[in-house]
Amino acid sequence: MQTRQPLSITLITYNEEARVRDALESVRWADEIVVIDSFSSDATVDICREFTDCVYRMPWTDYVTQKNIATGKTTHEWVLNIDADERVSPELAQDIQDALRQPPCVNGYYMPRMTHYLGDWIRHCGWYPDAKLRLFRKDSGRWVGQALHEKLKVRGATATFRHPLHHYSYRDISDHVQRMDGYTTIAAEHKHRPVGAGDIFGRTVFTFFKKYVLKQGFRDGTRGLIISLLSAFTVALKYSKAWERQLNPQENEKP
Repeated sequence: MQTRQPLSITLITYNEEARVRDALESVRWADEIVVIDSFSSDATVDICREFTDCVYRMPWTDYVTQKNIATGKTTHEWVLNIDADERVSPELAQDIQDALRQPPCVNGYYMPRMTHYLGDWIRHCGWYPDAKLRLFRKDSGRWVGQALHEKLKVRGATATFRHPLHHYSYRDISDHVQRMDGYTTIAAEHKHRPVGAGDIFGRTVFTFFKKYVLKQGFRDGTRGLIISLLSAFTVALKYSKAWERQLNPQENEKP
């Protein structure tokens, strides 16, 4: 059997003691794990050090910067990035290892991401297959973007794996709603054009229609309905906060 090319894993963390162990267990088979931690106050760092000596602590800047720093600290040609709430399924792990045994013909690989929500896997609502570009040749890939919309940009050809990356995004509905508040505040800060009632109402209604009808959220039962409603509410919050910021533009200017 052909020797597999070595693989580095990158992970950024902050207070992820409840989830990071499972994430790291799912990639224990890799050759190197690099963690960038933003001074967690819980046991995150201690747990990470059970899996790797390459744990670096540095102040939080943004997702793009932290992930590029993590990439820069790896020592192997191929890099796989995961989040603390993700798990590489055994089937995906096999796909990755098989790919790294082949002569290189692409510079990056997408993988479908499947989310576990309220006790079951979600297969519609636009949440699946939710393909993510995560495995890449280090000299051909770089994280780009801003705020909550960072993405990996790879030069050259890419391919897609068949089996999924598992995503455990929210513990429960309360966790979902709490994180919506933080996400929408950040998103509103990046809305620079005027926002009015038409934006808030129209985009909210369309988001529910898209998630529940066009993306067939109804096929996920009650979970699909909840996801569609909360997705619409997220849009309402984002545009409402953007409108609120317009009321006092001087107070929102950064020094």
